[in-house]
Amino acid sequence: MSDRNIKAGDRSVMTVGLTGGIASGKSTVSRRLGELGAVVIDADAIARNLQQPGERGHSAIREHFGDAVIDLTTGELLRQELANIVFNDQVQLDALNGIIHPMVREETARLIEAAAPGSVIVYDMPLLVETGQHADMDQVLVVEAPVEERVRRMVTDRGMAADDARRRVAAQATDEQRRAAATTVFDNSGTVQDLVRQVDEWWRLQGS
Repeated sequence: MSDRNIKAGDRSVMTVGLTGGIASGKSTVSRRLGELGAVVIDADAIARNLQQPGERGHSAIREHFGDAVIDLTTGELLRQELANIVFNDQVQLDALNGIIHPMVREETARLIEAAAPGSVIVYDMPLLVETGQHADMDQVLVVEAPVEERVRRMVTDRGMAADDARRRVAAQATDEQRRAAATTVFDNSGTVQDLVRQVDEWWRLQGS
């Protein structure tokens, strides 16, 4: 990586925010960047870990939403029950985000601090723009795909009902909002190979 892409100061790393709407293909981009040598921090994975029984996120969710979202036999979070609540009630969605997002940010800061100097750190976060964290990044990569294609993927690949899929799309930032924050937009309206080629080209340019 060239010096023009390295963050100034004692922490010589480049921070790259990666985002995209649900089922846009963000995971493919994240995986490829990891293969190319980036340090990938997956906000969803951090959030899932925080919501495991015994973790502080799980306790805070239970305190706010009650036992209706907990399997009382196993202690596991009933994710679909929680989703049914928050994706139909903006106030409750904001409450959930207010619980989890600060915890995710704390863990992310710890992982960034632990990264070796010269690393390219990719922060993989669906709600990067919604939470305003794109402003803290050196670059912002956005993955786009047509809404109806994303809905089709959720229905076909994840078994969601179409209405549920569209509600999840509507709960996130629009393509226009993400595009306004982007330094690079990857178009995932074609094949996986097309998307990977775009990622490889972006990576190549960082070292030029």
